[in-house]
Amino acid sequence: MKYISIGNGAFRASEIALGCMRMNSLGGKEAETLVQTALEQGINFFDHADIYGGGKSEEVFSGAVHINDDIREKIFIQTKCAIHDGYYDFSKKHILRSVEGSLRRLHTDYLDVLLLHRPDALMEPEEVAEAFAELRASGKVRFFGVSNHSPYQMELLQKYLQDRLIINQLQLSLTNTGMIDAGINVNTKFDGAIDRDGGVLDYCRLHDITIQPWSPLQYGFIEGVFLGSDKYPELNAVIGELARKHDVSDTAIAFSWLLRHPAKMQPIAGTTNPQRIADICQSSEVELTREEWYSLYKAAGNRLP
Repeated sequence: MKYISIGNGAFRASEIALGCMRMNSLGGKEAETLVQTALEQGINFFDHADIYGGGKSEEVFSGAVHINDDIREKIFIQTKCAIHDGYYDFSKKHILRSVEGSLRRLHTDYLDVLLLHRPDALMEPEEVAEAFAELRASGKVRFFGVSNHSPYQMELLQKYLQDRLIINQLQLSLTNTGMIDAGINVNTKFDGAIDRDGGVLDYCRLHDITIQPWSPLQYGFIEGVFLGSDKYPELNAVIGELARKHDVSDTAIAFSWLLRHPAKMQPIAGTTNPQRIADICQSSEVELTREEWYSLYKAAGNRLP
C-alpha cells in the first residue's frame, strides 16, 4: 500500500480508504474480518457519516476495530455531518451535536477529519466557522473538509474559517467523469465541455485539497456497478485485458485508473467483502501508462476532441 500526503501535509495516510456506509449490515465477526483485512492490506483511513445506518455503522466499526489508545494512534477516522431528517443543516447547533454523537458511537475522543456532507443552501459561513473553531479548540476534530462542494462554495466557507479545508469528497469513477471531461473538451461544443461543477478538479489541485472519489465502481448516481455490467461491454473488455496484463483483478484496474491521475486522489472503497478489499488494494501496486489510462477513458464511452 502506498501512502500519500492528505491536504498537502496535514498528515499521511493510505491512498485507498475504507468506506463504512454499509457496515451496519454486518454482524460482529463479519465486521471484524472486514476491518482486519483492510488493516492487513495497509489501509489506515476509515470514512463514516452520522447518517450511515442511522448511526449504527459507526457503532459496528468501533466494535470491530476494538479501539484503544494504541490502535487509535495508528488509524485515521473521518465522518460527515449535515444531512438531517430530510434536509441539510449547517447550523452550529447541529454540527456540534452531530460530532458528539459520532464520538460517542465511535468510542473515541477525537475525529481526524470532519466533512460537511452536502451543501446547505441556507449556510451561514460565520456559524460554521464558530462550530469548527470550537471543535478544533476542544481537540474533538483535528481537520476539516467538505463533500460534494463546488469551488465557490468552498471559497465562501474558507473566507471565514480559521482552518484550511483539506478534503472534498466527490463522485468520480470510470463512468462518472464529468469533472475530467470538461477539462478535456475545453473550447468545443461537445457535451463533454459542459462544466457542471465549476472546475472543481483543478480548483482542488490548486488549493491542495485532496479529492476522495466516492462510488468509484458505480455508474449513474448509484444505479449499479459497471464491472461485469452488460451496459459497458467495451469498457469491461479493456478492463479485463489490462487486468490480465498486470496480473491483478478487474476491480484493481478500475481503482488504478483513479490513482493514476496526478491529483493524488484517495478513493473510497465501500465494499463489505474482505476479498474485494484485498483485490482493490492490488491497485496500489499498478501504475497505468498514459495509453492505458486513455484507453479506459475512451472505452467508457468518452470521446477525445
